[in-house]
Amino acid sequence: MSVSDKTGTFARMGEGPRMSASARRQLFLTIMPIAVLVGLVAAISIANPNFQRPTSLWTALDSAVPLMILAAGAMLVILCGGIDLSVAALASLASVLVALWIPVLDGWAVIAVVLVCALAGVIQGGIHVIAQVPSFLVTLGGLAVWSGIALVASGAATIGVTGTTLDWTFTRLGDWNIPSAVIIGAVIVGIFALTMVITPARRWLISIGSSESSAILAGVPVAQTKIAAFAISGACAGFAGVMLVGRTYSGSPGLADSLLLPVVAAIVVGGTAITGGFGGIGRTIIGVLIITVLHVGLSVAGVDSSFEQIFYGVLVITAVALTIDRSKLAFVK
Repeated sequence: MSVSDKTGTFARMGEGPRMSASARRQLFLTIMPIAVLVGLVAAISIANPNFQRPTSLWTALDSAVPLMILAAGAMLVILCGGIDLSVAALASLASVLVALWIPVLDGWAVIAVVLVCALAGVIQGGIHVIAQVPSFLVTLGGLAVWSGIALVASGAATIGVTGTTLDWTFTRLGDWNIPSAVIIGAVIVGIFALTMVITPARRWLISIGSSESSAILAGVPVAQTKIAAFAISGACAGFAGVMLVGRTYSGSPGLADSLLLPVVAAIVVGGTAITGGFGGIGRTIIGVLIITVLHVGLSVAGVDSSFEQIFYGVLVITAVALTIDRSKLAFVK
């Protein structure tokens, strides 16, 4: 062996195994959200030491639950490469339906509303899958449809709710005064996580989001999985609307409209790729906590709440720019 051959061999041995671009991207998407969350919590704790008190932490977690429920459902659609822009409008419609139906159905109104919203998700998913209409356009149209129905059903007015039917959504439990909403949210997260572990759902969603054509060849039930993702997203929107009514004891056609941008921000900031194929419920929860802590931080800093949408918009653009999988896009349009 010549000296040059030996030198090349030793040089290659010295390099060792290099991390692929995909592995580096996944590592970045794992570390980045956690680092951002820790940094935000540390900054707010320094600016306002009262934030570390149990009461403040429980209050922050309690306020995050409706956003978490919405983001958990919408995450499934994004994970398989789509997007659901109708979740906030559907949650607002759910709040109106709950307010209208509770006097007639009492507690059964909650189940009825969740089922109606799940059906709305099935309709959107069916149009996307069967008619081959992009999910962006289907759910953008759905946003207008559900908002319009909410306006018509409510007479463009806020509908008050009386009685104790929804007390379970907004109360305190035990010596620690744990908000019931936090326990409900934890149960929902547990159901999502358990489903992802013991069923092939996560593998199907990721394979569809990574390469739908390959998923079809591998025998993945693509159409059924996509429609199921939209259905669950709709059901989560319905339940989030119920939780919002439990806080305000009223239903309104615009009650949840301001949550759409935070929902998308929470999902992408948590590390779920907007192009699909990478992410999960754990990352979404981290994203929700980031958005919640950011909201608290802006309040501590004295930033007017009207500026929050600007921060969320910048956050979405930045997070998408950092997390998007450009290998899937031959051209950016």
